[in-house]
Amino acid sequence: MAATRGRPREFDVDAALDRAIEVFWRQGYEGTSLSDLTEAMGINRPSLYNAFGNKEETFKRAVDRYAVVDMAYVDAALAAPTAYEVAERYLKDNVAAVTTPGRPPGCLSIQGGLAGSPEDDRVIRFLAERRQAGEARFAERFARAVADGDLPASEDPADLAKYLSTVSAGLAVQAAAGATRAQLMGVVTRALRSFPR
Repeated sequence: MAATRGRPREFDVDAALDRAIEVFWRQGYEGTSLSDLTEAMGINRPSLYNAFGNKEETFKRAVDRYAVVDMAYVDAALAAPTAYEVAERYLKDNVAAVTTPGRPPGCLSIQGGLAGSPEDDRVIRFLAERRQAGEARFAERFARAVADGDLPASEDPADLAKYLSTVSAGLAVQAAAGATRAQLMGVVTRALRSFPR
């Protein structure tokens, strides 16, 4: 067996990314410095560069992990048996996620890119592309619902997906501004009245 070259990594990459998520979530991409990241992650700059690349790549890796860990409810919602249940489960689980005690309020993918300088354009576009990909998954699911007769043929799957995405983003912004879980569940109840059954 060949000997392993180089020093072994002395930190847990996933745990470090979880701490980076917290920093980006609270401070946004632009408001987060490399010093903020290395301090929160408990590593030095060379270790950050070696493991993750630069700040932008660290952010992208953090968003990818956030999507898998903190937004796993999306897959469960998309698997619901009817389009209405997809919308209901997604929005209710979204409220629970954006108001989780012990976590920053709101959503990393919204908070992370609300403000950005022209130099951050690639990050803003990255987040927009991620949101568009999420919308496309819902549009595909609603297209199947139309084909199956679960939704009327007059419904536009892309419009329904945009509606859910817009409500979800609004929930995240409201949570970050201090809205309570109960208040946001009230918004979900009202929003679902507009969703076709």
